[in-house]
Amino acid sequence: MTTYYSYLFSPIGDLLLAGDGENLHLLGFPEGKARMRHQELWLADDSVFVEVKSQLNAYFSGELQDFDLPLAPQGTEFQMSVWAALTTIPYGSTRSYGQIAEQVGSPKASRAVGAANGQNPIPIIIPCHRVIGSTGKLTGFGGGLPTKVALLNLEQRHRTFQLM
Repeated sequence: MTTYYSYLFSPIGDLLLAGDGENLHLLGFPEGKARMRHQELWLADDSVFVEVKSQLNAYFSGELQDFDLPLAPQGTEFQMSVWAALTTIPYGSTRSYGQIAEQVGSPKASRAVGAANGQNPIPIIIPCHRVIGSTGKLTGFGGGLPTKVALLNLEQRHRTFQLM
């Protein structure tokens, strides 16, 4: 299977986008422990990522709160359940690792949730930046803590409240 890639210049640096032409498989950060660059055998093709870039640009400008993209993350069954749970965290909100562990039916698995969170191959779109420690402390983030703070601050600035 051919892997295509492109880069998106964003307010948090150049983000690597990679996928198979239909689904996004990877979003890599320019900094932090999850810093990524394209692999030699991948093919550069900006046209494959037009919609991904459009939605990410709308997110960074505060115009988009919910992504609607075909994603194909690869992981274990547990990781996939954690990543699915992350997509339920509302824009501008946070959850603790313990809350996500409860949500996936493994209430004592906070550390395993943290590990799965750290392996998320499509951050921002699968919003692992919205997960914090139980005390409210910001914990590690693959793109670095300054990036996590920037994403959370962006969402707080553009959050819209709905009255019931």
